[in-house]
Amino acid sequence: MKGRYARRDMRLSVLFVLILLSTQTLAGCFGEEDDSKDVVLTTPFDGMFSSTTWYHYPGAINASNFTIGFDNLTGNSTPHPAVGTYYGIGDTTFEPTIGITSTGGIHFSSYGGTGRGTMVYSSYDQGQTWTNNGPFNPIFPDFGQVPSSNDPYIYVDKWTDRIVKFDMHALTAMFVEFSDDDGATWSIPYSADGYYSPQDHQSIASTLDVDDIGMYDTIFVFCINTGASAAGPQCSRSFNGGITWDVQRPGYPIGVSQCSGLHGHLAGSNDGAIYRGNPSCDGPAVYRSVDGGFTWTEHTITTEVQMQQGWHSHEVAVATDEAGNLFASWISTDQMPWMAYSRDQGDTWSAPMMMAPPGVNETGFPTIFAGEEGRVVVGYIGEGDDNGGWSGYMSIMTDAFADNPLITTVAVNAPSDPLDITDDCGDVRCGGFGDFIDVEIDDEGRPWIALSHNTNGEIGIAGTLITGPALYGELRQLPELIAGGPSTL
Repeated sequence: MKGRYARRDMRLSVLFVLILLSTQTLAGCFGEEDDSKDVVLTTPFDGMFSSTTWYHYPGAINASNFTIGFDNLTGNSTPHPAVGTYYGIGDTTFEPTIGITSTGGIHFSSYGGTGRGTMVYSSYDQGQTWTNNGPFNPIFPDFGQVPSSNDPYIYVDKWTDRIVKFDMHALTAMFVEFSDDDGATWSIPYSADGYYSPQDHQSIASTLDVDDIGMYDTIFVFCINTGASAAGPQCSRSFNGGITWDVQRPGYPIGVSQCSGLHGHLAGSNDGAIYRGNPSCDGPAVYRSVDGGFTWTEHTITTEVQMQQGWHSHEVAVATDEAGNLFASWISTDQMPWMAYSRDQGDTWSAPMMMAPPGVNETGFPTIFAGEEGRVVVGYIGEGDDNGGWSGYMSIMTDAFADNPLITTVAVNAPSDPLDITDDCGDVRCGGFGDFIDVEIDDEGRPWIALSHNTNGEIGIAGTLITGPALYGELRQLPELIAGGPSTL
């Protein structure tokens, strides 16, 4: 009997141990602590990532890294979900530029070639459909008023909504056409010729006429390249909305040596200043005029982060925000996009910041636009570590003046849908990209970048955010758009 009870006691002891172990396991499932399981950590970016979206700091530092922490991701640096897309305009483009009116009309430059002339393609439904608005020749309605253009250019005066179409013909003559009704009707072509030849790489912009020296609310300024670096860019101004123009004058301080004749897009400010970006003899620089483009001062941004040495070694992009702060972007010798800002009209500059996300190792064609104070978008094309082709990127800061500003970067195309597959596209004149691209922000706060889809016949595409942070008005999440992509080509 004794052995039977001993065996029974042993079985009960084993059963007790099993129950105890089970109880501990259940306590781990339902109790307050469980040291036996990994702790699941959350970040401010949970649910926001996609294969074409990155959240990072300047210098390609991943912002979701726990070792850095998330203490500064508050206020205007709060992360917003963001996804990019693009829409085809339905025609070819070359050196694509874009302008957006206060009604939301998006106007994009096409390239029709010699004889047909360039046309303005417009969308009034946020890129979903596009209309060819000409301007058409009244005698030959299938052709443009200006029959040929080496460099088509579109600009929208953000103070008056005047759309300006600015064409260069055979490096010798330039013509201005404008529309005051969102592209429905157009003026005749007005000559904007100067006394220099060649006339090349033209850019046009406006600024508020704060001193009332003209006959229009804004002063228009255009600058051109003369083909000689020592001669520098030459500039002209119009006091009547682009109908007549002054004789061209140097777009730099008289007597100051120049080392580049080419330049980036002009940008005007609410305070009446107008800016032009290109290298000084010391490094990337911005040139400022406070008298409507009549005289200029030179402001070198940095001597530490120099310009790339390839085809686009001249291209310094400039922008101003609603508070008059100045931003500049360029591609440096590391083939990466850099940006700096000035809060005193270019007299002093911040330390330059590298804007690209992790995984991008070569870029080109910098462009920039700014919205509400401290909010800015830098556009460029880039190629990843796998050298699988070029994508269109927008790197967005919603608080550029923060100590460690968050950058939200989106690619507007998928890796399987490259815009170009040329190995060094960012460093050469490349298909429909030509010499430059363009970016702007609509009144809703949504950025739009003008690009070319070279692998599909140099079709113009307008890249944007399906959703993301608004760059005008209250910092909020933008309403979602219908995704575009290859089907829109």
